[in-house]
Amino acid sequence: MSELTRRLLLAAAATTILAAPAFAQDTVKLGLVAAMSGQSAKSGEAIVRGLSIAIDEINAKGGVLGKKVELLVRDDESNPAKGAVAARELVQREKVVGLFGGLDTPVSLAIVPFANQNKVPFMGVWAAGTPITRNGAAENYAFRVSAVDVLVDKAMVDYATKKYATKKPGMILINNPWGESNEKGLKEALAEKKMPAAGIEKFQDADVDVVPQLTRLKEGGADVLFLVANVAPSSQVVKSLDRMGWNVPIVSHWGPAGGRFSELAGPSSERVHFIQTFSFSGKLSPKAESVLAALKKKYPEIKSLADVTPAVGIANAYDAINLMTLAIAKAGSTEGAKVREAFYALPKYEGLIKTYDKPFTPTNHDALTSDDYIFTHFKNGEILPLTN
Repeated sequence: MSELTRRLLLAAAATTILAAPAFAQDTVKLGLVAAMSGQSAKSGEAIVRGLSIAIDEINAKGGVLGKKVELLVRDDESNPAKGAVAARELVQREKVVGLFGGLDTPVSLAIVPFANQNKVPFMGVWAAGTPITRNGAAENYAFRVSAVDVLVDKAMVDYATKKYATKKPGMILINNPWGESNEKGLKEALAEKKMPAAGIEKFQDADVDVVPQLTRLKEGGADVLFLVANVAPSSQVVKSLDRMGWNVPIVSHWGPAGGRFSELAGPSSERVHFIQTFSFSGKLSPKAESVLAALKKKYPEIKSLADVTPAVGIANAYDAINLMTLAIAKAGSTEGAKVREAFYALPKYEGLIKTYDKPFTPTNHDALTSDDYIFTHFKNGEILPLTN
């Protein structure tokens, strides 16, 4: 176990201990399955922080259903099989009444069928794969406060058109279900604009050289690259471009935000423009000021805004757990079917990202829309908003 993983799990455990009274049955248990180790561990750290700050606030106001809220954290190591096992253990052994998902679409896709079968509300707070919430289940228990690939892909195409006047973009996509989700969405978004693609290239998580794929895109006339991958593979794309000397604009999904991208990719990391749903930079709302102050108090290692990167994990998780506990309160029960119905009748909630007004319906389980997206880039280790 890495030192970072140990520290994160201890921090989560500290929240649990503070929240839990003498008897476990007197708490409302919620579980998180996320990447707490590896190159994307910062995503897990951000999610734990967002959930923990919200839990502190909720418990200070009396908890939910008269009980304190307790958070249990499991490391999925970005592995779908391990994520599915962790979810099962949290539900069947620990008796959590709701699950939160982490960074990786393949992991969430492995958990959702189990959540639906067992009528356990699952709340995505990062993974953007369209099929997570749009899964075709007759009784769908998967909700999300996060980006959605099909909307992100349209936003990426719109941004590249406005910012770079792209005529023939290329795609460099991770070869997994998340890459497949975005390939479909990007093709649809380009078709709407009657715009051709210079090519579609795939690569693996472990690839350290993607020059062959990038060379084919360059020869195909790509004037912008659409990048979809998490931290480590995204950094390999940037380094491969550096080796080629190809200074092509990069418009990315938000994978690079989940870890040590600026460190791994080097100075050229600043060239990558990527989607986010929130930033602590600039003028903040009173809610954001309050959350930031609470973060600094609870986590003394936060000295600057660079230390709350990625803010998206914090903000999505903070809003998601508030909506989850509001649904439990509205249902007057932790029974999954009742909580699911309560999501459709939530009261208006002033969150960190926005004010939510009937964010979920039986046909829409995604609380955020493309209007809630911003484009950002790394600057001196901090994620800063960009203007179109």
